[in-house]
Amino acid sequence: MTARPLVIAHRGASGYHPEHTRPAYLTAISQGANAIEPDLVFSKDGVLVIRHENEISGTTDVASRPEFSDRLATKVVDGEELTGWFTEDFTWAELSTLLCKERLPELRPGNAKEDGQYPILRFIDLLEIADQAGPDFTLVVEIKHPTYFAGLGFSFEAALTQDLFLAGWRTDDSRLIMESFEKSIIVRLRELQIGAQHFYIMDREHVAFDELVWAVSEGVPPISNADELSGPGLEAFSGRLDGLALASSLLFDGSALELSHGRAIVEQAHQLGLKIFVWTLRPENEFLPETFRTSADPLEHGQWQAFYEKLWELGIDGAFADHPDLAVRTRP
Repeated sequence: MTARPLVIAHRGASGYHPEHTRPAYLTAISQGANAIEPDLVFSKDGVLVIRHENEISGTTDVASRPEFSDRLATKVVDGEELTGWFTEDFTWAELSTLLCKERLPELRPGNAKEDGQYPILRFIDLLEIADQAGPDFTLVVEIKHPTYFAGLGFSFEAALTQDLFLAGWRTDDSRLIMESFEKSIIVRLRELQIGAQHFYIMDREHVAFDELVWAVSEGVPPISNADELSGPGLEAFSGRLDGLALASSLLFDGSALELSHGRAIVEQAHQLGLKIFVWTLRPENEFLPETFRTSADPLEHGQWQAFYEKLWELGIDGAFADHPDLAVRTRP
């Protein structure tokens, strides 16, 4: 019997509360999500911290804290120049004093009303929440910027092993799925048996940073994720990974109403022993394919139910959702 696909709460129930906060995670659990997805970055003293990015001015109140004004910095992260405040410049003790805020306040003004109410969490805090959710509840752990952090002397492999040990989890616990936009870290984690399943995250025009570094060193053109999926591309992942987490745009060719392209990808993946997750299910018009929009208002909920049902029909193994209850409602 085929396992029912996972509903993975994207940074918790981030459609209802600021992402990566305790209420977002607890709401996701109460709404019937099978899994929650944290993003992991490092503090200065090597603590695994849960934030969307290591630049935190958009998700915390750090910019309004005068005691940290001297930490404003400009850095190049994965080839992109960014100015802001970065987790790796703060100890965990300092980060623990910051309060979260909504990353998309114009899109989700209700969430923004909760700004300043919740502290940042560590990975070890989320392991405790997952334990309370039950023995079958899954964590889909996204490793952020592994090449960048390795260049600063941080090791995700060592830090994950330490936190899992301290929380009483096995490194190969069946409740752990590891994922990243960089393939090399996922292959290493799989070889080290850190995590039970290992997924490579892909987007249409994205070029993985570790692949870009390799391409530059070899003097060859970089390959986009879309190119990796074309032709016999999926065969290159078989035996090295357990699955792929694909942007939904990679699964339709032209019209979202004609999903034969996506169905072919899912069927080929399954034949090769790979699972397919899709990201990210969001009901607002801004995030829906044009076919499923109901107006020009980006905040209005479009024909999300029809779109979600189309994606489930492909036979995918899981989907990330900002509103877990909506995904649960449509899941087969």
